[in-house]
Amino acid sequence: MRLSLQKRKHNNIKEKNTKGIISLTSKINRYIVDFKDIAPLIAKFIRPNQFLLLRHFFYMGKINLYEIDTKYIDYLSTYEKHLFQNKKVSQTFSRKYIGIILTINGFNYFAPLSSFKAKHKRLTETIDFIKIGTYSVINLNNMFPAPLKLCERVTINNINNIHYKNLVRAEYRIIKQKSELILNNSRIVYDHKMQNDGKSKLSQRCNDFKNLEKRCLEYINQI
Repeated sequence: MRLSLQKRKHNNIKEKNTKGIISLTSKINRYIVDFKDIAPLIAKFIRPNQFLLLRHFFYMGKINLYEIDTKYIDYLSTYEKHLFQNKKVSQTFSRKYIGIILTINGFNYFAPLSSFKAKHKRLTETIDFIKIGTYSVINLNNMFPAPLKLCERVTINNINNIHYKNLVRAEYRIIKQKSELILNNSRIVYDHKMQNDGKSKLSQRCNDFKNLEKRCLEYINQI
């Protein structure tokens, strides 16, 4: 009993420290281009194990916009009905994804950005549904793993269409403001799916993360 209480106390402290690091990292990411810029200074004030944890969360927490290889998305969509095409015939611009929102079991997870629709106005945010102003929404239940070599970071300044460039810039500004929420919720959604597969409404509407990780590995071995 005593050991159990000590373990629980240790886990609570660890969780609190981790959340603090994520919060700090989220704020730092708004101003720092690369971790190496601040690494020497930080290393003077924290222990080696804390330094490694901070470095991990810095890169994981630095959310960016990506475009992901269409062939890979098409491949995964044959196994998962919740995955959308990168670009429909009627669309001018290809779908954007946010990442890396979760790194687990060696896989990097991304979530699709979906256009804001009239129905979203009356919906409230949930653990897996996040509004990006009135520009777009993020459905974390639809997140999926992707190899980094198939993901290309979006450089907003290189977008030629002025109207679309301003839209993407506005979206990204809000995404950065909500980065801590996105990161925290991504892990909660992932863990909930793994622990309650099919036993709750949330788990039922989530992608099958375990199967997608298997398919991701299969695809990597083919290319």
